[in-house]
Amino acid sequence: MFYYQVQDEVLVSREALAGVREITEEEASKAQRLIFMSRRAGAGKAAWLLSHKAYLAEAEEGLWCLDSNQQDVLARQVQDVPQWLEEKIAAGGVMGVCADLAQAQELLARKENADKKVVHILAMGDVGSTVLMALALLGGDCVRELGIYDFNERLCQRWEHEINQIAYPWAYDRLPAVRVLTEDQLFQCDVFVFCASKSIPAIGADVQDVRMAQYEANSAIISRYGVLAREAGFQGLFAVVSDPVDQLCCSVWRASNRDAMGNWDGKGLRPEQVQGYGLGVMNSRAAYYAKQDARFQSFLTEGRAYGPHGQQLVIANSVTHYDHALSMELTRLTVEANLEIRALGYKPYIAPAVSSAAISLLLTLRGEWHYSSNFLHGIYMGAKNRSTRNGLELEALPLPPQLLARLEAVAAELEKY
Repeated sequence: MFYYQVQDEVLVSREALAGVREITEEEASKAQRLIFMSRRAGAGKAAWLLSHKAYLAEAEEGLWCLDSNQQDVLARQVQDVPQWLEEKIAAGGVMGVCADLAQAQELLARKENADKKVVHILAMGDVGSTVLMALALLGGDCVRELGIYDFNERLCQRWEHEINQIAYPWAYDRLPAVRVLTEDQLFQCDVFVFCASKSIPAIGADVQDVRMAQYEANSAIISRYGVLAREAGFQGLFAVVSDPVDQLCCSVWRASNRDAMGNWDGKGLRPEQVQGYGLGVMNSRAAYYAKQDARFQSFLTEGRAYGPHGQQLVIANSVTHYDHALSMELTRLTVEANLEIRALGYKPYIAPAVSSAAISLLLTLRGEWHYSSNFLHGIYMGAKNRSTRNGLELEALPLPPQLLARLEAVAAELEKY
C-alpha cells in the first residue's frame, strides 16, 4: 500500500502515484477518512463508500456489490491490508474513487451543501404535482425551496399559489417555499426531479407492462434534459421518477456523456449522480399484501425488493429464510397491483409518487436507508441503499442461490437497453 497527502485528504493506493507527497503508514492511520484510489476496470461509479474489504480487490462492479457471500470470497484475495485500515473500512471511513488524480482532486474539492436542499421538479402532471405536495408537506426538515417547471405556465402558477397557501399558523416558514422556474433555471439546484412523461396508456388499454410502453417516448425526452444538465455543469442529484425508471436512468446518463457529434467523452453526469425512484412503491405494495396474508408475513421483517420497477421486479419473502414459491407469488401480486387500480378506472400514480419518489427522495437527503436504483456496471439496479458523507452505500446481504439467480437474470435483461 502507498499513502499520500493531497491538501486536506489522505490517499491510499495499491500502485505508486506520481506528483503527490508520499507519507508514512503511521501518518495515514491518523486521518479521519481515507480516499482509496481505485484502478478498477469497466464502467462503474466514480465515487462510493468503500464498505467492505472486497472493494480493495478492484473487481469490476457487479452483483457481488449486493452479495456479502461473494464479497467475503473477494476479500480473501486481498492479503496486505493492515488491521487499522480494515477497522476504518468497517467504520465507514474510507471513500472509493475511480478516476485519475486530477479528476479525483476536482471531485473531492466539491463541498456538499450542509444546509437544506433546493429541489426542482420538471412537469406538473399527476405524478409531478403529487410529488410536489408530498415534498412540501413532509420535507420541511431538509428541503429549503421547491422549484417547479412545466410547459403550461398557468399550471405552474396554480401550484405556486396552492402550495404556498398551505402553512402552519404562526410558523410560516416551517414548510419549503415554492417558486416557478424558467427552463434555464432548472439545474440551479441540489436535486433535479424528472417527472415528465408521454404516451401513458389509456385506462382500459390492453397493455401488460404499462411502464415499458412509455420507454421510447420518455427516453427521447429525458435525453434532452441529460444534455441540458451537461451544459449547465450540474453537480447535484438527477432523480428519475418517470417510467421505465431504470432504463431511463441509463438513457440520461449516456446522453449527458456524449458531445455535440454524439461521441462518448465522459464529461457529463457521473454514474452515481443519477438515481431512479421506482422501487419504493413496489416494496410498499409487497408489504401491503404481506399484511393481508399470513403466508407472506416474513416479508415485513426479513424481505427485500430488488431490480426494476416493472415486470423484472424481484421480491424476496425473506433473505434469511428464502422461499422461492412464496417469493414468486408475492412478486406477481406486487407487479400486478397497478393493474388492479387501472381496472377500477383510475391511473395508479398516487402511491408511486409518494412512496417511490417523495419519501425515498427525503430519505436520500437525510442519509437514511431507502430503495432506489443505482449504477452497477453499466445498468441501474434497484436495491436498498443510503447516501453517506463518503459516498453511496449499497446494502450487501448473504443472498441465497435462487435469489441471486433471479438477480442475474434481471441484470441480463437490463443490459439489453
